[in-house]
Amino acid sequence: MTTSAAAAPVATLVSGQPTVRPATPQDDAFIEDLQAIAFGPGRFARTAFRIRERFPIDPTLSLVSEVEGVASGSVWMTPISVGGMKGYLLGPLATHPNFRKRGAGKLLALEVTRRALERGEGKFVLLVGDQDYYCPLGWEITTPGAIEFPGPVDTSRVLLYSHDKSLAKTLSGSIAAFEDGK
Repeated sequence: MTTSAAAAPVATLVSGQPTVRPATPQDDAFIEDLQAIAFGPGRFARTAFRIRERFPIDPTLSLVSEVEGVASGSVWMTPISVGGMKGYLLGPLATHPNFRKRGAGKLLALEVTRRALERGEGKFVLLVGDQDYYCPLGWEITTPGAIEFPGPVDTSRVLLYSHDKSLAKTLSGSIAAFEDGK
């Protein structure tokens, strides 16, 4: 007995490689259930959730991973600015437990970052996450405390991806609306 699409066990072994596609309104229940599985009820108290309350996600940068047509993960991107510079906040990123260790999370992170930066509007992608996971993908540690969040955050987990490799050490200021940046 299951109560949600994301909690439902996969009936047959799905062994293919993950692919990525834009999320659709039909994915909303899966994404909500997946985030509940991955982050639990405490997700609403996280600082990143407060940012998404103030500045909505960009639905065109909401992606879903699939393995042989079965939804396996999701990622969102929120347009923000920091210190007058436009960028994006990545997350939440989640992979369903039945599909972990297949590369879907890394694929989602890299693809949503590529799509966001290719637009030419934002200069960086910021996230709060594990260095061991994201730094091998190109994210860099920021200067602790330089980026001001609207709540508590472990500054050692604030990571930034940018084509400008000096930006992780120089970006500073409060997180604000995308429209407030250049």
